[in-house]
Amino acid sequence: MLFWLLASLMILIVLAFIMPPLWKLQQLTPSDMDARNIAIAKNRLAELNEQLHIGALDPAHYEAQRAELELALSDDLDIPAQDQLATGQARWIVFVLAVFIPLLAIGLYAGLGNYQAIAPTPEMLATSAAEPSIEDVNKMVNKLAERMQTEPDNAEGWLMLGKSYQYLQQYLKAVDAFAHAYQLIGDRADILLLYADALAYSNGEQLAGKPTELIFKALELDPENITGLWLGGMAKAQAGDAAAGVKLWRKLITLLPPNSPALQEAQQLLTKLESQLPSPLPASPANEVSPPSHNDLAISIQVRLAPDVQKSVAPTDTVFIYAQALTGPQMPLAVVRKQVADLPITIQLTDALAMMPTMKLSNFAKVKLLARVSKTGNAISQPGDFIGMIDNVSVTDNNPKQIEIDSQVK
Repeated sequence: MLFWLLASLMILIVLAFIMPPLWKLQQLTPSDMDARNIAIAKNRLAELNEQLHIGALDPAHYEAQRAELELALSDDLDIPAQDQLATGQARWIVFVLAVFIPLLAIGLYAGLGNYQAIAPTPEMLATSAAEPSIEDVNKMVNKLAERMQTEPDNAEGWLMLGKSYQYLQQYLKAVDAFAHAYQLIGDRADILLLYADALAYSNGEQLAGKPTELIFKALELDPENITGLWLGGMAKAQAGDAAAGVKLWRKLITLLPPNSPALQEAQQLLTKLESQLPSPLPASPANEVSPPSHNDLAISIQVRLAPDVQKSVAPTDTVFIYAQALTGPQMPLAVVRKQVADLPITIQLTDALAMMPTMKLSNFAKVKLLARVSKTGNAISQPGDFIGMIDNVSVTDNNPKQIEIDSQVK
């Protein structure tokens, strides 16, 4: 009842704006039009007289324009005025609109609206949830599966279908879909890992066999793939090779965002796996599945000050020359400490200069190199320090790197 009262009130407000102008509409008579034309002519004649008086018009032009004005007025007075709608003719529209507008509003709402939404039932609230129900998802996935039967060469479609089945925990169907995608796309790290994950879930979360084969093939293609390192460490742990699992997860934690839940979980799993080792495992390169020897690894760096920076630093200011991982923790992988008075200088960064045995150069394929002048001697970068940097440097590149300290830390 409240809804209909509000709706009726709104319709009455609309009619209140529309009806009065139509009801008061009156006929414009010929005499009214003649009077208007005469008034316009008088105003124009007054303007001409004023222009003649001030000398803006000479008498000849004045007489010509006055004659033209009289002729135009004569023509206007001779034209019969066209009657507009008389009052009686216009008022029938008022009655039509007064009936038509309410009927139109009620008809549109009856077809498009739902007055029960003002006081929704529990059933209505349940069906208006933002997320689709599991039945709706099943219908969409079934339609996609039917479409894939007619489009068997649609690789992205198979990939989407596999992810959908995985969401529904229908792992055997997901394995079949990912197998089709893999057959069409070939060796791609993300496809291999999705395929391996579905196979493992379909086999009681066991990674032995084909899942392990797919995981390490993915790591060959993308050695720093986070999902691949996670699953690879899990596969080695399940196989009883805790040492290999530790190596993979040590590398994993250097790639995860600092303070993230994933990092915390990985650190817990790594600690648990390390406790299974008979003796602590020494730090080893994590950027290879089968790590090579890096005993001779060294990065040669030539460091100098930019000319415009020299006047802003003192000879006794501290200079830190170090390497950092491209992602993950920003702890230096190797660091040398000098003074401004020592510049320009050439130094070498090696694993022997690491601050922690698990965080050193040989654990990474690429790093960034930095040289920073600190007036306070603080190892942490501060506003006012001067810095230079080279990004994305391969640790196996033996060519000397040159860093110029040329910008100020803001």
